[in-house]
Amino acid sequence: MANPNEEPLRARGRPATPETALRAALVQATLALLLDGGYAAATVDAVAKRAGVAKKTLYRFAANRDELVAQAVSGWTEAFQPAFVQDAGQRAAVAPLLEKGLQAIAQQVLSAEAVGMFRLLQSEFPGREGLLDSYQRNGIQRGRATVADWLQRQQQCGWLRERDWAQTSDLLLAMTIAEPLRQMTLGLLPPGSANDERIAAAVALVMPGLLRGENADCAAL
Repeated sequence: MANPNEEPLRARGRPATPETALRAALVQATLALLLDGGYAAATVDAVAKRAGVAKKTLYRFAANRDELVAQAVSGWTEAFQPAFVQDAGQRAAVAPLLEKGLQAIAQQVLSAEAVGMFRLLQSEFPGREGLLDSYQRNGIQRGRATVADWLQRQQQCGWLRERDWAQTSDLLLAMTIAEPLRQMTLGLLPPGSANDERIAAAVALVMPGLLRGENADCAAL
């Protein structure tokens, strides 16, 4: 009798599915189950079945449901990390780079799936505390830290005044992300609505209080 946990035999010469594609399939399956049925629905068995993989394949990527959920949430923050790699080479480049980074965040956390997750967390369901903890650690806190770290690097380059960057990050994200997310959660705006003008206005508002006139060679620091 066939073991349901065994991988189906591939046709001779057929290439294996790339690891990145398998991981993406598991993330999508986890998110779909969470949004359709809540935390209780996203079991290891259900995720493997929905993703079309054997459980032993799933276990290569995650040991349990909590890890699957954490990876699904952290996928959003992973996606916008590249936007915060580049440092400003001159004072005038700080604002455009910050706008670019905030736009990358908005693209992920204001997507239909992310808004659906946020809406789900407003209700009571079995496993809510675990999902909320994962969302907080792998989503909100990591996003805040990403912006704060980038701002601190620009200060070290000499472009910005010294500030409490964790607080500044919170304020920027509150202005650019929190209000649109609230409206999307309530159904007042469709998920993924354009947010660039709001981001540009927020950056223009805070920049005069952050920028300093001194120059420094960021590449040398």
